[in-house]
Amino acid sequence: MEKFVAIIMAIFAAPLLIGGAYLLSLGGSPYYLIAGVIILTTAFLLFKKHWSAYGLYALFIVATMAWALWESGFYWWALAPRVGFPLIFGLLMLLPWISNKMRGPKTQIAANSTPTTNNVKKSPLYYWGLLVSVVVGALLSFGSLANNATDKLGELNLIAANDDEQNVSSDEASANLGDPLSNGQQTPDGEWSAYGRTDYGQRYSPLDKINTDNVKDLELAWQIQTGDVKGPNDVGETTYQATPLKIGNGLYLCTPHNWVLALDADSGETLWKFDPQVEENLQRQHQTCRGVSYYAGQATSPVQVQKIAGNTFENASKQCDAKIFIPTSDAKLYALDPNTGQRCQDFGDDGALDLMHNMPFNQAGYYYSTSPPVIAGDTIIVAGAVNDNYDVNSPSGVIRAYDVNTGELLWNWDSGDPDNTAPFDVNDPTQTYKTSSPNSWSVATADEELGLAYFPMGNRTPDQLGSYRNAAEEKYATSVVALDIETGEARWVQQFVHHDLWDMDTPAQPTLLDLDTADGVQPALVVPTKQGDVYVLNRATGEPIVPIKERPAPQGYLIAGEHAAPTQPYSGLSFEPEPLTEKDMWGASLVDQMMCRIEFNQLNYDGRYTPPSTNGSLVYPGNFGTFNWGGIAVDPENGVMFGMPTYLAFTSKLIPRDTLGDAETNKGEQGVNANEGADYAVELGPFLSPLGVPCQQPPWGTIAGADLATGDIAYQRKNGTVQDLSPIPIKLELGVPGIGGPIITKGGVAFLSAATENNFRAYDLKNGDVLWNVRIPAGGQATPMTYLNSKGEQMVVLVAGGHGSVGTTIGDYVLAYKLSDQDK
Repeated sequence: MEKFVAIIMAIFAAPLLIGGAYLLSLGGSPYYLIAGVIILTTAFLLFKKHWSAYGLYALFIVATMAWALWESGFYWWALAPRVGFPLIFGLLMLLPWISNKMRGPKTQIAANSTPTTNNVKKSPLYYWGLLVSVVVGALLSFGSLANNATDKLGELNLIAANDDEQNVSSDEASANLGDPLSNGQQTPDGEWSAYGRTDYGQRYSPLDKINTDNVKDLELAWQIQTGDVKGPNDVGETTYQATPLKIGNGLYLCTPHNWVLALDADSGETLWKFDPQVEENLQRQHQTCRGVSYYAGQATSPVQVQKIAGNTFENASKQCDAKIFIPTSDAKLYALDPNTGQRCQDFGDDGALDLMHNMPFNQAGYYYSTSPPVIAGDTIIVAGAVNDNYDVNSPSGVIRAYDVNTGELLWNWDSGDPDNTAPFDVNDPTQTYKTSSPNSWSVATADEELGLAYFPMGNRTPDQLGSYRNAAEEKYATSVVALDIETGEARWVQQFVHHDLWDMDTPAQPTLLDLDTADGVQPALVVPTKQGDVYVLNRATGEPIVPIKERPAPQGYLIAGEHAAPTQPYSGLSFEPEPLTEKDMWGASLVDQMMCRIEFNQLNYDGRYTPPSTNGSLVYPGNFGTFNWGGIAVDPENGVMFGMPTYLAFTSKLIPRDTLGDAETNKGEQGVNANEGADYAVELGPFLSPLGVPCQQPPWGTIAGADLATGDIAYQRKNGTVQDLSPIPIKLELGVPGIGGPIITKGGVAFLSAATENNFRAYDLKNGDVLWNVRIPAGGQATPMTYLNSKGEQMVVLVAGGHGSVGTTIGDYVLAYKLSDQDK
């Protein structure tokens, strides 16, 4: 037995010796080399049955505990990989089947033992020394479980939530909750008429029938499966990200392949289905749909969805007043009658627009819309996504406005040529937009009273190579821009990254609210970024409400002909993490933790905004984002936000074209992308250990609440367990990453799924406490919504279909919850 344990310890020591020596040569910690030497020496002495193995190993455990506490503090998830295997080996050595064999059969660990040699007299001291070191080490380690070392606990001030005077009727709804619909009516309290409920994008519902007292009693009311699932020939990132709309008696949602379904809001029954039969194309980076858009028309009567059999795409078109709009992944925009699902014949070409008109390049799969357009008055404004890093010569990121009834092009704003907004002739192929100009792939918002639409802007492809950009593209990339709804002219722009070399696209829908500040009530715009900053601006002028400052940025590792901005902006409200150090590296054991330390020291890293390089650079926060398209939810009555900051480091490596060889390229945003026409390809991916877990220590996912007027973060707490990430489904709450968005209700509840765990949760908005937590049949990487059914019951709906690139369970579910009958 002792020889078997000795061999196992020697095998474990070998990579520590080799890797530890290499790590030390890189300037890293000497601990791993020392540990390898001591464990190997202990294994040799154990193999020879020497009691000195116990004394040496006892000293090693004491030293390891001191080193681990010095590096990581009293934090279980940092201590466990450092001390786990050393303590396990010590425990094995204490087994009587091993200890009783030290120095022959006459040596026993007992009070009446009669020692025969001086060496044997010392043996009990070695044994008890090792026992004490193992017990103390284990007590310290497990004791750290009681220490909340990472969470910030506090409370938001929610005065308005309990103020009856804040309650308003549907007819008297505050302008703080959004603009009126095209028919002059406000969105009724029990409906959800746009992606963020209204064009203000708050993701806030004035419903309070579900509240902090009774949310625990939510039960599944109905669920359906749409039938649209990821197929074998779909791209990797085929994902359900849709937030349904609730208008009249119907729910409207899209699926990854751009079907539109109208469901009965009471039962979930499918009333009609529109399938535009989008063909598969592996050149798309995304196969998804985040939602549809609704135009109320001029009628004041409520929508009444009819039961229509078959695929309404094949039915004859008709005249429409109200309309549902769906952008598709083959770059079309369809207008549909909300009652019947038929195409609207006066819009575009029999209900459809081809969004590839006037594009400088039209490679199939390189341009499409994944987000619903924004509708303001009688104008629908459409943006789209351009594939990252596939080709220098790609379609334009132009933003275009069309007449909502006819499809006539009203204006076009191209960030590569921002002053030329007069509409192009859609039938003139000589008029083309700018090549590869920065695009807006996420969701926009609008304020009709100010006459402005707000677009979160991405970067120009190639994202990591800046030499292809003109001055206008440099100005508008990675920003939020306010466009005049009538003319398309840019009224103001606020940039969040100068000369973006990291794919830090502004990912989330800007949120609009009237914010009570120290300087009085201001028309505010709130937008979170991948870097973790949350910018709070005056939406009329673009001036900051929460201060914005600049700080120096890294300048090293640049390729020839490239430059980095000397300073970068940051907001006074920020969830950015501390810069990584070698101590932050993590793993399941000393070995894979050491491998992460080796890679950390091999990569170029000078903190946030370390430029990409041919050696490989660490990007943290990574381009997955502290925030992504799910964004935040805002309570406009209290001026607070709720969100899900996520922390994952990425790596970025530039590959000279002449060394690319036959590497497989263009399989999505991650991996190697060719950058055809450029001197460098780029390789991107998460910074993971050999076991496929993040190299930086948890938490990787959190939830947080903050005051928008002051920029104060009230709380930030780890969120989610690893039960769906680990081979063994153990509910260890490390705080897991995720992608998706939250909503807030007047009942003081925030709802969020999103994490890489098949769970749907409700939180107390005040302090982040989990009030309700249920398992769901697939990943919930979509933003939920809430509404009233015909009985006046408040429903909460989530689309659960998983996410192809983050590895959650794939499905095609729509889940609806309501309070149990006894709690109505």
